[in-house]
Amino acid sequence: MKHIWILLLLSASLLSHAQRHPDQPQSPTARPGPDSARLPGIDSLSEVVVTGASRPIRIRENPVSIVAIPTVAIDRTVSSNIIDVLVKNTPGLNAVKTGPNISKPFIRGLGYNRVLTLYDGLRQEGQQWGDEHGIEADAYNIDKAEVIKGPASLLYGSDALAGVVSLFPFLPSQKDSRLHGKLLSEYQHNNGLIGNGLRLYYAGPQWLWVARGSWRRARNYTNSIDGRVYNTGYSEKNLSFTTGRTFSNGYIHLNATLYDDLQGIPDGSRDSATRRFTMQTEEGAGDDLKHRPIVPDNMLNSYTLSPLHQHIQHYRLYTDQHYDLGSSSIDAFAGFQRNIRREYSHPTMPSQPGLHLRLNTLNYGLKWQAPPLSALEYTIGANGMLQDNKSIDATDHPIPDYNLADLGMYIFGKWKYQRMTLTGGLRYDMRWLRGDTLHRNFTGLSASAGITWPVTEKIHLKANIARGYRSPNLTELASNGLDPGAHITYLGNPDFLPEFTFQQDLGVLAYWDWLTASISLFSNSIQHYIYLQQLTGDNGAPLTDPQGNKTFKYQQSSAHLYGGEASLDIHPKGLFQWNNMLSFVRGLNTQGNLPLVPPFQWISTLGYECHIRKGLLSTLYPRAGFEYNAAQNRFFFLYQTETYTTSYNLINLSLEASFRCRPGHSFVCQFQVANLFDQAYQSNLSRLKYFEYYTSSPNGHLGIYNMGRNACIKMWLTF
Repeated sequence: MKHIWILLLLSASLLSHAQRHPDQPQSPTARPGPDSARLPGIDSLSEVVVTGASRPIRIRENPVSIVAIPTVAIDRTVSSNIIDVLVKNTPGLNAVKTGPNISKPFIRGLGYNRVLTLYDGLRQEGQQWGDEHGIEADAYNIDKAEVIKGPASLLYGSDALAGVVSLFPFLPSQKDSRLHGKLLSEYQHNNGLIGNGLRLYYAGPQWLWVARGSWRRARNYTNSIDGRVYNTGYSEKNLSFTTGRTFSNGYIHLNATLYDDLQGIPDGSRDSATRRFTMQTEEGAGDDLKHRPIVPDNMLNSYTLSPLHQHIQHYRLYTDQHYDLGSSSIDAFAGFQRNIRREYSHPTMPSQPGLHLRLNTLNYGLKWQAPPLSALEYTIGANGMLQDNKSIDATDHPIPDYNLADLGMYIFGKWKYQRMTLTGGLRYDMRWLRGDTLHRNFTGLSASAGITWPVTEKIHLKANIARGYRSPNLTELASNGLDPGAHITYLGNPDFLPEFTFQQDLGVLAYWDWLTASISLFSNSIQHYIYLQQLTGDNGAPLTDPQGNKTFKYQQSSAHLYGGEASLDIHPKGLFQWNNMLSFVRGLNTQGNLPLVPPFQWISTLGYECHIRKGLLSTLYPRAGFEYNAAQNRFFFLYQTETYTTSYNLINLSLEASFRCRPGHSFVCQFQVANLFDQAYQSNLSRLKYFEYYTSSPNGHLGIYNMGRNACIKMWLTF
């Protein structure tokens, strides 16, 4: 890694010599037109972020590797869920997928309970250990997002070991005391996705409110190898309401959300001769995995979900408050969440859930931003949660009931010395976990120290070291049963120790009127790293029951991950815009490669925004995209947990048209084609790749492939 740091410093030196206009202002203003929608990973050095800092801070002054994804980037990215939208706009962020609508965020090769998701500052708690469900958030209501890459347990505690995905729902900024809104509709042809969303809002000098609702429905997706992939459809509904009051010295917001998702549960069973998907109609000894009836075409093409599906509901009720106290301020929040997961896995008893979990979470937090001491700003805070998780009237119990209490206290400071900015802090966490037969207490110390230094007015160096902490979750400690939706029997270990990470980050940011670039390198060492390993039988084959459920056991060892990301945005004024993102990560432990590590990836887009002076059309924005994913030959091969994955390329095209409307209104129509040439491919981060029960097939393909060509039309009207 020492050679990598030297190369990075040399690249910074070369960039500084390439600077053309040293006399220009240090904080360039945002440019209108296409430049305002440049790739988020290489945002302006003046972009202000709030995630991972005790108070708003500019990216150029934040030593932590962080990416801001603005509204325009989210609007212009077509995907099935909000995590996939962010993945396409953030180097170093990936997703482990189980079909189009299920994506678990991974940051630099780490995910599940190591990546903390925040919704409007509230930590998302919804059985993050599970594979077969995604993030419970309305994709149509996310206005912007921020992604921290690296340990963030200093401010957020356990589960932010790898980083944070912070989602910000829409809040009105214009206080004109008038009713406004946004109506959105989209259709995706591959799986027939129909989506509609409506937002109404009002903001005056003192009061504001926002009401939102959305509905999305899709059938089974298709590709050129598998045809329609059975039981990958879904139906999702969302409702939310926000109200707030602004005072002379602060504000208070009250928020409520409802997420309701009916989601198919694919298992990948097929007829051996035709490779057509089959369906489970019997149970136990009466169910022969390799001799099930073939799914008829009318069911494959229907929007009606199979009786074997999951029902996920997530409720939030929370408040956030801010008060200015002269030269200091106080921020407080409190919230209640309820997550309900029901998995229906019994074809002969369709109303009997195989899994039924109810998780209640009470979140709380308080921080005091102290009066500045000369050039020193510091914040003292505490946050935590109380949890109660129960299994209700189910036939399978992969995890026992438990209660959890969590509390962490921290101090964080920022000191500006001449042109340098130094940040750092300490945090101490305590967690109490109680189950029927398990009683564990965990403590951990987190720390961070970083510096940003403007080499020139246009080039900034960033360096940060951090110690992160994560306590084992109950699944890793005490699981001992089948999760029917994941088709996995999990086995835990009650003696696991907490994970601790030590990460070093080094980055360069550079900005000119016509070019923006960034390089970020990291090295991450983890003590007591917990991972899943597949168990095999005496013949060396995966241990599988008659219904095709495999057995995985949690293991613990040391691990080391290293890699980096680079971004390049070329945008000559009035000409094209060429955005590039590259990312690479390598993960190792004592037994070889780590599981679920993404390969080298390059995403490139080329677009041009054409302004039309007369007529109905206001702007046209054609864009072409290219995505390259290298072969993953550094996989966790032990006991056949993973297999080799070939490389693949995807070509995407899009055209966006904005229409002239009366003042205060806008109408945008967008047409996109993803995977233009209908490339058949498998991602090493797709769980469906391993949904296979034969060792060979007539067409030479094993496992389920990703989505084929997908044409989409999306329209939104703001008023």
